[in-house]
Amino acid sequence: MTDTDVDIQVERRAIDSVRTMLGLGGFVALVLGILILVNPVKTGAAMMLILAVVVALYMVGSGAVYLGTAIFSRSLAGWPRTGHALLGLLYVVAGVILFTNIQASAVILATFLTVLIGVMWILEGVVAFSSLNSTGSKGLTIFYGIISVIAGLVLIFSPMLSAVTLWILIGISMIVMGVMQIVRAFSVK
Repeated sequence: MTDTDVDIQVERRAIDSVRTMLGLGGFVALVLGILILVNPVKTGAAMMLILAVVVALYMVGSGAVYLGTAIFSRSLAGWPRTGHALLGLLYVVAGVILFTNIQASAVILATFLTVLIGVMWILEGVVAFSSLNSTGSKGLTIFYGIISVIAGLVLIFSPMLSAVTLWILIGISMIVMGVMQIVRAFSVK
């Protein structure tokens, strides 16, 4: 077997691996997108619940690290040690509070994220308006700014309905991207 044959085999294996990953990723995205569209409220609630658990675990873990640093560090003294201890306690308490009512934490997290996206969209609109003098397409920039500000306000003033709407749009996007990725898996040469 020549070096060229080995190179061709390695290349084919790499391409096959890429095709497999594209296909699997596309299939997972397609299935998740379908599940989201079939029942957006339940899948959204489940996702927010998982995210709330992850945030709570992160807070407890970070608190433990800060407390451990405050207790066992030989280089910290005075206010730095006290600050680490206080941060550790605050993180642990916040994590425990999240865990005590994880459902409410998930709802608050969904609302917070939706409002945060709304604020970001409003800021995008403001930035679009502020860049009018440096753009070649003033009409499109004004249109984008208006749509961005309106969409941001809708998210802020109706966060739960907006969260479900965003979740449905994510489901549609996952279906489209999943199908496209599956097609790409069969077209990679």
